[in-house]
Amino acid sequence: MLVLLDQTRLPAEEVELVCTDVPALVRAIQTLAVRGAPLLGIAGGYGVALAAARGFDVAEAAGLLEGARPTAVNLGYGVRRVAAAYWAASGKGEGEGDEAAAAAALAEARALHREDAQASGRMAEYGEALLEELLPGRAYQLLTHCNTGALVSGGEGTAFAVALRVHRQGRLRRLWVDETRPLLQGARLTAYEAARNGLAYSLLTDNAAGSLFAAGEVDAVLIGADRIAADGSVANKVGSYPLAVLAKYHHVPFIVVAPTTTVDLETPDGTSIIVEQRSGKEVTELTSSQGVSAGGGGGIVVAPLGAPAYNPAFDVTPPELITAIVTEEGAISPVTGVGLAELCARSSQVTIG
Repeated sequence: MLVLLDQTRLPAEEVELVCTDVPALVRAIQTLAVRGAPLLGIAGGYGVALAAARGFDVAEAAGLLEGARPTAVNLGYGVRRVAAAYWAASGKGEGEGDEAAAAAALAEARALHREDAQASGRMAEYGEALLEELLPGRAYQLLTHCNTGALVSGGEGTAFAVALRVHRQGRLRRLWVDETRPLLQGARLTAYEAARNGLAYSLLTDNAAGSLFAAGEVDAVLIGADRIAADGSVANKVGSYPLAVLAKYHHVPFIVVAPTTTVDLETPDGTSIIVEQRSGKEVTELTSSQGVSAGGGGGIVVAPLGAPAYNPAFDVTPPELITAIVTEEGAISPVTGVGLAELCARSSQVTIG
């Protein structure tokens, strides 16, 4: 079985969600009980290992898992990597294998988990060094969007890990936390992680960010990514692109922090990224995905009955609005396709034991 922390119950409750089969894990992914690009890759890998251990059809399980959320590239990466280890050990191209193949799948999932934790630490180091290069000798006021901490990672996160490292060195004045509509991942999850780690933070509505920039209260923006195209376009939680525009206008560094597994060199540019469209009820109602329990299984209605809603899960920021992309292999600035390809090539040459 696979045991997850149910993120839809945070911050009110820390509840474990037990998945005994792949359909249960797919539901957990789609309902955002487990979320965040790196963690989705880890969960997908463990899902393949779960299918192998329980004697389920691994090819079918891999297909279900990879299709659970279309934008986050790490999910497919984790699934394919662990499935490849399973099939190599089973001596088959598809179908069910033996106990040794199941053990190989689990070992590969654990290796993926371990590598992500190590990548998190290196991203924090490179991100902190970049901030010092861009803004030398200062304590920072950093703005972040959505959730990028330990809840999305095998380690301490991506963008949040940078803020956490700066905090531990006594150089974080304040972490500004966008609440992140409509599912409130900033309010429910990032504020939760900031409080647990003792960071000085303030929560703000997404549409209050502009006034912060205008007042000169933001030194840099740090976000994560769910998919980075070959040209450097970044898909991240909806609301990221407007922050990039604001940062550009106000001459504030806009920094993306993500592992090289989030880079998809087969997706040529931002227009080629499939953006997940979610239920309009997440906009017209307050639901369990926002940590709200209205009783009877329903949500709290906040719009007229039948109101149509536009609810993309992500938006895409073009490379010309991005100051730098930080990965476990280093940072690139300016953001170019050539620089990304070099980072990915460097990563593929490194094996972490």
